Amino acid sequence: MFNLVMSRLHEGMIVIYAISILLYFMDFLHHDKKANRIAFWLLSIVWILQTIFLFLYMARTGRFPVLTLFEGLYFYAWVLLTLSLFINRILRVDFTVFFTNIIGFFIMAIHTFAPVQMPTTAMAKRLISELLLIHITMAILSYAAFSLSFVFSLLYLLQYKLLKEKKWGHRLWRMQDLSKLEKMSYILNVAGVPMLLLSLILGLQWAFLKLPHFLWYDPKIIGSFVLLIIYGIYLYLRVRKNVFGKSLALWNMAAFLIVLINFFLISRLSAFHFWYS
Repeated sequence: MFNLVMSRLHEGMIVIYAISILLYFMDFLHHDKKANRIAFWLLSIVWILQTIFLFLYMARTGRFPVLTLFEGLYFYAWVLLTLSLFINRILRVDFTVFFTNIIGFFIMAIHTFAPVQMPTTAMAKRLISELLLIHITMAILSYAAFSLSFVFSLLYLLQYKLLKEKKWGHRLWRMQDLSKLEKMSYILNVAGVPMLLLSLILGLQWAFLKLPHFLWYDPKIIGSFVLLIIYGIYLYLRVRKNVFGKSLALWNMAAFLIVLINFFLISRLSAFHFWYS
């Protein structure tokens, strides 16, 4: 019973951790104070859950949890989170929490889903299956965000064409103005990029645990990282280079073409995607 409760506790922490990092990413790009505030409180919840587990584990084992690799990983993740929250509240150093907890999330994912620490084979297999489920779910959510972003860019280009040609028909008035269409496209990509990154982290963790002959140069892995880089360039152009308008919309549509290629074509060339064992 204790092990089952701890497993569910860790899974909940991973989900909250992921949401918090997503919000910090939004703040990193767009100086969103509300997102920063919500992310901080979500991260505080993760810290409370980690601390509760730490003391429960110490009470159960009667010792400080640093004697094994996986105990050390957990304590390392807890120290990273504790220090990042302390620095954020006391020293007010911007973006420290965001970058530190990308590392912390990775460490927690390794600790939570690694089967070596599990007392039973059944529990280990269940956690690995749930790791795969979270990986796939986050990947699909990121693809959905990119798809909607593509639609808004398409509407932007259509609206742009109608305005340039001075076609003042009913289609023009039924669509949002250009600034709103561009903003929605951008926001959806801001949400999609960190979800794709976290999905890749969890997917690589699953592959290391499940596949006896894991290949870094698998076409699906390469395609996913290429996709992440392309959307990263989109965000860089938008935030740092102040690229707006038609050129950014065209880049976004080209990026979505890579999404389709990665999902429908490259996945079929992969050694393990679509046919999980």
